[in-house]
Amino acid sequence: MTPSESLFTPRNFGAFLLVSVIWGGTWLVIRDQISSVPPAWSITYRFIVAALGMFALAKLRGESLRVAAGGWRWVVALALFQFSLNFGFVYNAERFITSGLVAVMFALLVVPNAMLGRMFLGQPISREFVLGSSIAAVGVAMLFAQEYRASPATLGEVLTGAALTVGGILAASAANIVQAMEGAKRQPLLTLLAWAMLVGVAINAVFALVVSGPPVFDQRPAYTLGILYLGLAGSVVTFPLYYGLVRKVGAGKAAYSSVIVPVVAMILSTLFEGFVWGPLPATGAAITLTGMIVAMRGRAAPPPRRATPEP
Repeated sequence: MTPSESLFTPRNFGAFLLVSVIWGGTWLVIRDQISSVPPAWSITYRFIVAALGMFALAKLRGESLRVAAGGWRWVVALALFQFSLNFGFVYNAERFITSGLVAVMFALLVVPNAMLGRMFLGQPISREFVLGSSIAAVGVAMLFAQEYRASPATLGEVLTGAALTVGGILAASAANIVQAMEGAKRQPLLTLLAWAMLVGVAINAVFALVVSGPPVFDQRPAYTLGILYLGLAGSVVTFPLYYGLVRKVGAGKAAYSSVIVPVVAMILSTLFEGFVWGPLPATGAAITLTGMIVAMRGRAAPPPRRATPEP
């Protein structure tokens, strides 16, 4: 494995900020997407747009659309974890809790990233990381206490939203680790993403047919514009940038975006979903973000490994 680049080079940091800001705005759009259409169908439509856009981008960038030898297992793994399970959990979680709260929980993505990175990539975990993650967990618990107190949802609904969000976090983390493994890194990035999105469309469509019945589409312009935003800006623009960062700076550092994303999402949730700030949620959000900063500062650099020759 080649040594990791710095996150703070202008090119990498610019990509990091762009991904963080765009993804911060996707959470609220997802909320509207599930207001009138079953989540599985909204996810399917999103990735039809995203897959077409990614194939076009790959062709424009001169990448071959053929999957390299041994690449289909990585395509299917990424499709399953990132473009099916992750989004399925997230879209359904927002049926029970606010989009901003789901985004704040996703700040904990660095935790399973670090644990799976330790298991599969041999990346060490520092004491500071454990401490920071524990602090962040306390902050998230405070936010959920506020959600239960201020929301008409029952405790069971809030806990269901939390459980679904955890499922999404674990699926996203598994996808991050898949992308960071040498076999996946040997595949052309845009081609891998395009085919994974297309396979994800197939998985999501079959699931939608079984669970929700025939396709449903909302004729509102806002719904169509949301599909285009999530498919193009939220997927075609961001996933190549994000997974490019995963390959260059590592899964742990790329997940640092999960600290900026909830800030944007919570601001939008306040403006459009009526999220009410008070001492408890404000303190919880501050503790969560502080814990994530402590955790990230404690991430140790992975030990060097022998480079694997490209085919």
